[in-house]
Amino acid sequence: MLVQIYEIQEPREAERLIEMGVDRIGGVILSPEAWKIPSLREVVRLVRGSGAKSSLIPLLIREDEILRALDYYEPDFVHFCEWIPLDPGMGPKREAVCAEMVRLQKLVKKEFPPFGITRSIPIPQPGRIDADTIRETILEIARTLEPCTDCFMTDTLRGSSGEGVSEPVAGFVGITGEICDWDLAAALVSASRIPVLLAGGISPENVRDAVARVRPAGIDSCTQTNIRDHRGNSIRFRKDFKRVRRLLAEIREEESGA
Repeated sequence: MLVQIYEIQEPREAERLIEMGVDRIGGVILSPEAWKIPSLREVVRLVRGSGAKSSLIPLLIREDEILRALDYYEPDFVHFCEWIPLDPGMGPKREAVCAEMVRLQKLVKKEFPPFGITRSIPIPQPGRIDADTIRETILEIARTLEPCTDCFMTDTLRGSSGEGVSEPVAGFVGITGEICDWDLAAALVSASRIPVLLAGGISPENVRDAVARVRPAGIDSCTQTNIRDHRGNSIRFRKDFKRVRRLLAEIREEESGA
């Protein structure tokens, strides 16, 4: 099972994850103003020289900014995680959002043929009373994006309308540290013809249950493998390598049936 660890911006952290056997190592471009990060570029180059793969999230809106960044970094995978509305009443908005995603991903494939494309599929938190309707919406989104995507990744959606303003990063999904509805994630895994990674609050404590419930092609962890401050809050861009090691061990034990 593929294991991906995110928000690695420094080569020294990438080196440790490579040594531990992490399969895919991800970094983030935080803004158009701070898009050129030499240390992050070095992470991509370091990973390229190993048996792992690099992944890069561009938190950018404009097409020219995205293409410029991809040309500079040259990652193995570009990971798009823009917000997609799930509410039933937002069908026209959702169709327009997905059509723009398809257009952009086809352009990236044309300009950078070697790059793989990962697309985040938003999955709400557990407890939605309209879960059956949401399930059909999620599968419809996946069918639309699948032909121009190499890999899906679930991620937790806090809000479903309002241009994604309820999310930690407005306009994008992810980095909540909270689990998504695993039954809905499992439905996506079952229906998808491309690999699906499970993300959203995955930790060493819950990963075995998550794998058993969802049976994804891989696991992604970010917030729940970060170092914590004295109040127990996750510190972004700083990994707790003991927790990463525990996560890997739990996944391998679940795979082996131990």
